[in-house]
Amino acid sequence: MIDTLTPLHPSGLVAILRGMNPAEAQAVGESLYASGFRALEVPLNSPQPLRSIEILRSTLPADAVVGAGTVLSVEQVRSCHAAGSQIIVSPSTNINVIKETVALGMDSFPGAATPSNAFDAIEAGAKNVKIFPAEQVGLAGFKAWTSVIPQNIRLLPVGGISEENMFEWAEAGATGFGIGSSLYKAGRSLDDLKKRADKLVDAYRTIHEMRNSA
Repeated sequence: MIDTLTPLHPSGLVAILRGMNPAEAQAVGESLYASGFRALEVPLNSPQPLRSIEILRSTLPADAVVGAGTVLSVEQVRSCHAAGSQIIVSPSTNINVIKETVALGMDSFPGAATPSNAFDAIEAGAKNVKIFPAEQVGLAGFKAWTSVIPQNIRLLPVGGISEENMFEWAEAGATGFGIGSSLYKAGRSLDDLKKRADKLVDAYRTIHEMRNSA
């Protein structure tokens, strides 16, 4: 399944910037972009998240994808779209959120903890499914998912993902990853952020290269 991974695919490696404030948004965004991240998610339970989304979208190159996370309602979907969000990430399979996201031309990343959740999301129009929490689903459970989920649906584990376990998730069928606290935490220095980002991007590239050379 690793052959479905493309290095630096816009939605392949998502930086989850929970707790980021607008004052640091540009510096954080530019640092992550320089390391190779091309998708950045600002959860709505961060300080002034819509302002951070606006800043990221206006300061990053066009090939960067900026989105909102922890989106729980149709009203929030609309507000995020107005701020410049291109993707909507949710912790649950909210059918109305998915449908509104798709209707507004954005990519939906609904959270699913069971195959039934995933199929509900797909039926509502989602092309990507966030496996959340990945630690709870586990590798054995996730492998079972991949035998029934259509191959054109992208599966991104979120929760406990790091450069140390990324390969085994990719082997199990993951087509991308959402990276949270192993990458960004409020108050973490830019130097520390860059070191973490470099390691994660290197791991992601290595997975792709190993599969291509097999």
